[in-house]
Amino acid sequence: MKHKYQEIISTISDEEAHQMIDKVARFIVSRHLAPAGILFIESLHPLHSIGSQALYFILPFAEIIFDSAKYQRFALMIQKEEYITALVKRIDELDEELNRERRQQARLQRKRRKNLLRETLKKIFKKRHKKS
Repeated sequence: MKHKYQEIISTISDEEAHQMIDKVARFIVSRHLAPAGILFIESLHPLHSIGSQALYFILPFAEIIFDSAKYQRFALMIQKEEYITALVKRIDELDEELNRERRQQARLQRKRRKNLLRETLKKIFKKRHKKS
C-alpha cells in the first residue's frame, strides 16, 4: 500500500488567506446563500478556534474527499478571528454587488404592483361614491 501522505501545513500567508476568503465568499454568494452564510458564520464566531481544531481532527477522513492542502489552509483561515470577520465582510460586499440589479428590479416591480392596486381601489371607490 503506497499512499503518499501530505505534510501538515502550520501557517498560512495573508495572500493565501484572502484568496481563500474570496473563493469561499464567491461560492456562498453565487448560490444566493449570503444571508444564511453570514448568519451561520456569525453564530459560530465564538467557536472558530474549536472548529478549526475539529477540522484537523477529521483531516485523515477529509483527505479522501477534499484536497488536503486546501482543506488545511481553510482550517488555518478559520482559526484567526480577523479572517472570519473579513469573510463576513466579503460575503456582504459580493452579495451587494451581484444582486444589486436583481433587487432594484424587485423594488420596481413592487412599486408597479402597489400603484396598480391604488388605481384599482380608486376606481372602485369612485364608482361607489358617485352612486350614493
